[in-house]
Parts: sequence; C-alpha cells; structure tokens
Amino acid sequence: MPHVDAGDTAWVLASSALVLFMTPGLAFFYGGMVRRKNVLGMLMQNYVVMGVVSVAWVWVTYSLAFGVDWGGHGLIGTLHFAGLANIDTQSVPGYSGATAQTIPPLVFVIFQMMFAIITVGLITGSSADRIRFGAFVVFALAWSALVYAPVAHWVFSPTGWLARRGSEDFAGGTVVHINAAMAGVALAWVAGRREGWPDAPMEPHNVPFTVLGAGILWFGWFGFNAGSALAANTLSAHAFVNTNTAAAVALLAWIALEKLQTGKVTPLGAASGAVAGLVAITPACGFVNLLGATVIGAAAGALCALAVTVKLKLNLDDSLDVLAVHFFGGVIGALLIGLFGTAVIGGKDGLFYGGGVTLLGHQALAVVAVAVYSLVVSALIAMAIKKTIGLRVSAEEEELGLDLALHGERAYDDLARTS
Repeated sequence: MPHVDAGDTAWVLASSALVLFMTPGLAFFYGGMVRRKNVLGMLMQNYVVMGVVSVAWVWVTYSLAFGVDWGGHGLIGTLHFAGLANIDTQSVPGYSGATAQTIPPLVFVIFQMMFAIITVGLITGSSADRIRFGAFVVFALAWSALVYAPVAHWVFSPTGWLARRGSEDFAGGTVVHINAAMAGVALAWVAGRREGWPDAPMEPHNVPFTVLGAGILWFGWFGFNAGSALAANTLSAHAFVNTNTAAAVALLAWIALEKLQTGKVTPLGAASGAVAGLVAITPACGFVNLLGATVIGAAAGALCALAVTVKLKLNLDDSLDVLAVHFFGGVIGALLIGLFGTAVIGGKDGLFYGGGVTLLGHQALAVVAVAVYSLVVSALIAMAIKKTIGLRVSAEEEELGLDLALHGERAYDDLARTS
C-alpha cells in the first residue's frame, strides 16, 4: 500500500469533483448547439452517462482498465478489483518507485471514474438528434467495457503495452479525446445522416447555453489536467498554467481566423476555440513548458477551426464537430509532445529539446493504435445494436424532436416553435 499524503489526497478528491462537473457542462455545451426540439435529448444522454458509467466502473471496468495485467501482454486487466474487491489491500499495479502514488487506491478509482464518464459523454455530440435513448445506453455500457477500458489500460496503466513502449499521455489526449472522437465518427456513420443534412439549416438554438457549458468545461478542466499529477505539487501547477494558457491562446487563434474568413468573431467560435485548446493541451500539460503550451494552443485554435469542413468532404454528419475539435485537437497535442516535451517539466525530452525522434514515433504509434481500434470496435458495437434493438429513431420521431418523442417533455414553453 502507498504512503498516503493528506494534501495530495484532498487535491485529487477535489479534482475528481471538478471533472464530474464537466459532464453537466458538456451537456450544456452540446445542448445549446442542437435544435430546440432536441435539447432535452442531449441533456438526458449526458446525464445518463453519469449513471451507467459510474456503476459499470466500480463493478467491472476499473478492474479491466487498471487491474493486474492479464497474461502480461499489456492489453487489458483482470477482474481482480471487480466490485472494488482487494482495493484496500493492494497498490494500483505498475505505480512503483518514482511513480508510486501517495493517495489511497480508492481515491484513484474515483478520479479515473470521472474520466470514463466524460469520455462517453463526448461521443454524444457526433450522433446528436437521431439516436434512440435505450440504444445509446446499451452502446455506452458496451463501449465502456470493450473500448474505453482496454485503451485506458494500454496508455494510462504503467503496465499497458503503449505505456511500456514509451508513449506519453498526461491526462487523456488519446484515451479520452481521440478515443471518443473515433467512437463518435463510427456511431454517426452507422446511424446515418440527419434528415435534411447538409442542406437544411440546423443552427445552434441557444448560443448562451454553449458558452456557459464551455466555461464550466474550462473550470473543470483544471481538475482534469492538474489533478492528473495525482499530487499537489509543482507538476500540478505546471499542468494548471499550461492548461489555461493553451485554452486562452486557442480561443484567440480561432476567433482571429474567423475574423480573417468572415469579418466577424462569434461567441460560438470563442467557445469552440477554448475547448479545442483544452483538448490539445490535455495529453501534453505535464510534459511541456509554457512555450510548448502556447504553440499547442495556437495550432489547435487554427487547425481545429479549419478542420470543421472535413466532415463535409467525408460526407459525414458529425453533428457538433467532435471530429474537428476532439480528434484533431487530440492528435495535435499528442504529436507535439514529441517535439516540445521536456524532461525539465516531466516525462522525456522531445525533438526540440535533444531527445531525437523516438518520442515522436511513440506518440504517432499511440495515435494510430487508439484511433483504429476505437473506430473499428465502436462501429461493430453500433452495427450490432442497429441489427438487434435498433439504433436510430424513426423519421417521424426525428421530425417531432427527441424531447417529445423520447422523453415526453419540452425544454421551453413556446409551443409555436418546434425546431
């Protein structure tokens, strides 16, 4: 069992609460971008994630993600910790020596549970406006066990095969953002395009909701990233300031590009830019210095804004641009560790700090492995649901809106407007 530090324990528990608060923030961030008739549907999908993933995590998926490595191959954990058995008698496998934890294992369970929750929530943006509620619940449960848990084991657990090869992901660029984005792409592709897309107007119905949600996400992200130091120390402070800097720079880069392209800057662009910067700095916040964080933020703000058009080229109805923000943002952050990583902060030196291209190669391998695995397995899960219980609402239900068709309630009293 680890030596327990009270300050570290308090910080990680507080960070856990911050990360959980991100999921309601995400619900508002996404909810403002859908049409009026679907806002409750979006809120419900994100809230139910907090229920189903929490229960699955403590009973099964934590053990698969961070349990004793099955067979020594670094692919998945055993069920040694299922139902939180043995949790108070054994340290988290792989955390020893310089990486030994100073928090109780149960605190680590709680902290990582919040990551599992928000990751599944992120997927909802790709398939917004057309997925059956029950089908999404089944998808969330299956995906948590078959995709999230193995990928978390590969990257986050020190016994995972990508971690052992030397890939770095401080807080989830691959595990959370690339993973969720590829799952969203798969779900959107299997479900098919919304009726009328891309010709019919499907503008955000409540931009203030989206800006509020982005603010909550930014606030909670300090727990997400700085909390991933698993201690109240200098590394957590570096992660904190890097997180804020990258978000701020990305916000400015996104709206600057908007100004050049359209002559206007928009609140939606500002919110999207901030989230893009937060996504990109997530894997790198504990491995880069302030210069690296600034470059990552600028790259994310500009490139993610440009990537919004990719879905049109792919003819993919990624409703709320999860591909542009979370996939491209996650890739930018993961790969730039290979250039800007510095052992002065944490981890290994990247190319620009004398480390050569080895780390960049490890980062590229992790990006490709996680993206391909998530895309393929997520598509298989979605197709299995489609063939059995059905994945998508009917055309009539889609026209009526998910709020009334699936949940029997309206978000607003204005009965004259239904879109």
